[in-house]
Amino acid sequence: MLEWSHAMSVAKPYLKEVDMGLRINEIAPDFTVATSEGTINFHEWIGDGWAMLFSHPKDFTPVCATELGYVAQIHDEFTARNCKVIGLSVDSVEDHLKWADDIKDIAGAKPNFPIIADENLAVAKLYDMLPAEEEGTAGSRTAADNQTVRLVFLIGPDKKIKMMLAYPMSTGRNFEELLRVIDSCQLTATYKVATPANWKRGEDVIIVPAVDNETAKTLFPGGWTTVKPYLRKIKSPDG
Repeated sequence: MLEWSHAMSVAKPYLKEVDMGLRINEIAPDFTVATSEGTINFHEWIGDGWAMLFSHPKDFTPVCATELGYVAQIHDEFTARNCKVIGLSVDSVEDHLKWADDIKDIAGAKPNFPIIADENLAVAKLYDMLPAEEEGTAGSRTAADNQTVRLVFLIGPDKKIKMMLAYPMSTGRNFEELLRVIDSCQLTATYKVATPANWKRGEDVIIVPAVDNETAKTLFPGGWTTVKPYLRKIKSPDG
């Protein structure tokens, strides 16, 4: 087992002032922190791929245990999309490792991705999950104290936030939906298209309004179906 005491002493997330909260297409705040798989620098860890950060208010909580277990079960789905996964929970590395045994009992698989140990609430504050002036550390807080620490961030290779979702403590996250969002964001980052309501990978997409018809003829020589002048459908360009 790795020696965590040194990691905990050197991995101190740094804060920046967040004036009005984070927004889509802003650079995701960087940090260096201890995790269940050692100390990481977030931007370096992401590398040139995608990343999903999903946060949890406390270890040994029921809904979060099912979520971490399910992500472990479908980890290959994220790998196939060149998307790393990282969890966050407002507790210590030691607690994370103990919780992993429970998660294996519940789901049949231990977390196979790092879980951030946000003991001093620094990353939660950095990502606007808790007020910057919030006091205390993980040891003095309950899950109810941290109930706003239930967010998902999808971050692209350019380190910009592509999607943010917040969930209540009582509602488990739908990771099939999160995979769908990753598919959409990756497709629309490559082609000048958008995806319609309830879209799934392989289904028809929409030419973005910024592309006029003349340009569309070059980009999409196979043609399109015009439903309205602003709604033009085409086969998915990724085949």
